[in-house]
Amino acid sequence: MLITGRSISGGRGAGRLLVSPGPISFLSGVDPETGIIVEKGHPLEGTSVAGTVLAFPYGKGSTVGSYVLYALARNGHAPAAIVNTEAEPIIATGAIIGNIPMIDRPDIPLDRLRTGTRVSVDGDRGTMEYEGTPAQG
Repeated sequence: MLITGRSISGGRGAGRLLVSPGPISFLSGVDPETGIIVEKGHPLEGTSVAGTVLAFPYGKGSTVGSYVLYALARNGHAPAAIVNTEAEPIIATGAIIGNIPMIDRPDIPLDRLRTGTRVSVDGDRGTMEYEGTPAQG
């Protein structure tokens, strides 16, 4: 299934989908050395974002979060791609400087996407190929 959205950061990335029901703060919320979500009480606390296609509604927190995304990329622990409901400057900037493909405004709600599904994101075209059928919503 081809899901279309808006291109934010170019390039291509593929991996297993990791869907977060809540926003993510990269500053103090994700360990830049390991890629593990460390924010207390976050639905994905203890989960690694490394190599995943990370889908979440939007980012939150300080602008330093952009540099955490960059550090994740330099340390080899960044997501393979990012999908947001609505990109905001912190995540968009981090994706761009970290060379992480990113799209937003997908034509399907994120809560219909299944964690673990194999996907590929084309940040140049603003698309995501989704293997299988999304959940009914």
